[in-house]
Amino acid sequence: MTPEEVQALFTRSDGAYLFARWGRPIAPIVFGVTDETLQVVKGACEAVVALAGHKMAETDPELGANLMVFFFRDWGELLEVPDLGRMIDGLEPLVARLSADDANQYRVFRFDADGAIKAAFVFLRMDDALSEMPAETLALDQVARTVLLWSDTAFAERSPLAVAGERVILRPEIADVIRAGYDPVMPAVADDPSHALRLYARMGGGR
Repeated sequence: MTPEEVQALFTRSDGAYLFARWGRPIAPIVFGVTDETLQVVKGACEAVVALAGHKMAETDPELGANLMVFFFRDWGELLEVPDLGRMIDGLEPLVARLSADDANQYRVFRFDADGAIKAAFVFLRMDDALSEMPAETLALDQVARTVLLWSDTAFAERSPLAVAGERVILRPEIADVIRAGYDPVMPAVADDPSHALRLYARMGGGR
């Protein structure tokens, strides 16, 4: 990747640069799936977290679970989830907008006082497109999109995943960005585009 391509991954559609990683161990919980699929999602999370050199936990001392993944068939089902409206500001208009857009996925992040990620909500409406994806592929895709605060346009034209033989893996350059982003010498939060140059250097750029 070039430095410009790295910078684009965290440059939002409004032109602002914003990077954030998780500031605490990730404690996932999954709703709306079988136990088998639950283990697939947790396995994908463990793989990406290990790649990042980050940590997972059974529970978060403040929130219980801090990565919540919801599988459902209709956006309106979210309005029936107890207490979700207390955790997601403006849930009703959000559901109305996503329904009108015929969206099949959406992610909401929460941040700590320093700006690092402290919680994420992943909503997956299982339309035909998502239902056709193998569970392992869908889980890896969503965890990759949630492990960092990517730009809202980062994967609009190309998935973070790649096919290697019969397996689906993280694109090597995206894996490199994740590893670099979690390097202990790097900040957990950054809003200056020069941060992308530091990421690029940690990825071995220029070798």
